[in-house]
Amino acid sequence: MKTQPRIVFVDNSLDAFRRDRMQLVQAARDLGLEIHVAAPPGRVHFDSARDGFAYHSIPMSRKGTSMWKEPASVFALLRLYRKLRPSLVHHLRLKPVMYGSLAASLAGVPAVVNTLTGLGFLFTDQSEKTAPLRKWVEMGCRRAFRHWNLRVIFQNPDDRAVFIRKGIVSGEQAAVIKGSGVNLSVFCPSQEPEGVPVVILASRMLWDKGVAQYVEAARILKSEGVKARFALAGEPDPDNPAAIPQAQLEVWDESGDVEWWGLQEGANMPAVLAKSHIVCLPSYREGIPRILIEAAASGRPVVTTDAPGCRELVRPGENGIVVPSRDPSSLASALRFLIEHPETRIAMGKNNRQIAVQEFSQELVIAQFMAVYRDLLRAASPGPGAPSHAAKGSKERLQGIPGSALPAQLRSQGRS
Repeated sequence: MKTQPRIVFVDNSLDAFRRDRMQLVQAARDLGLEIHVAAPPGRVHFDSARDGFAYHSIPMSRKGTSMWKEPASVFALLRLYRKLRPSLVHHLRLKPVMYGSLAASLAGVPAVVNTLTGLGFLFTDQSEKTAPLRKWVEMGCRRAFRHWNLRVIFQNPDDRAVFIRKGIVSGEQAAVIKGSGVNLSVFCPSQEPEGVPVVILASRMLWDKGVAQYVEAARILKSEGVKARFALAGEPDPDNPAAIPQAQLEVWDESGDVEWWGLQEGANMPAVLAKSHIVCLPSYREGIPRILIEAAASGRPVVTTDAPGCRELVRPGENGIVVPSRDPSSLASALRFLIEHPETRIAMGKNNRQIAVQEFSQELVIAQFMAVYRDLLRAASPGPGAPSHAAKGSKERLQGIPGSALPAQLRSQGRS
């Protein structure tokens, strides 16, 4: 009896995986793969019937760096991989990528996909405090990426270039897939609401999202008599060193310069965007910001920064405006222009919807991931008589699955 090939997804947040990756799970299932997910427990109780995958709890903190606790994550994944013997593992975010890739090499997993959803605080904060940890991460990634049948997926070309320039990954191993896609039937264009223009910044409430610059830009515009509302939608992330204290958000809200709407669950976001006129994200660095893709699909113009990840979504003057990072005055000027020119922002919103359809649909992004899966699985199981790719050393030896064990979809489809 043939064994169904398995894929294991590894994330450091079960809730985020449910929110962002269920379409990827369904596509992998359609390819004939048995689905497993490894992550720390989430806020919502796991239900296999609802979620449609086998769940494995692993110890992994999002921000810990303890030399005593962190190895537990590697050993947990190593045990899991040896038990499940997956055909392919897909690691999401930096910690799972580092620890999971090392465990996959030691366990002889035939194929590895790593998705870096952004380089985050370690690369936006260039202080001496973060320099040692950044060097440690770079060294860890170099070691983890030695697997012979591996792809590293970046969300923008800037991040890919950084890793190639530093010699962390080769150009052949690195690819760019822009985010996790957007559901174009859920995020739809709508007419602008009546009343004064509403500008929203929707994200985790982190300093490096440019929240302070946004608040300062709102103050500038309010002092100049510009009629508009400025809202913050999101909550602090206590696991992130750049988290803005809730007390600070409350002070800003009470000042009247901005409104703090708090956390808006994913299901609420189409309605939040529908009551906005402009979407703003003055971030310092991103992978591909989901909110800007959702804004595009919803037909709203965007104002963002000339920063990695952010600039990938904007054609200046066509679907939005790009301003220098950490510059409240330039941000205020850009927002003022769109607030005072409704015809321009409506035209930009229409253009933004077309860009979302052409470049960021869920179907397009999922198809790109499936092409990566097919390539790696075929390389791992070349069939009878093909040369093997045995790695050096007993711990590095890879046990490829036989070609006959692949689903028909993987055996028959050509490279995409």
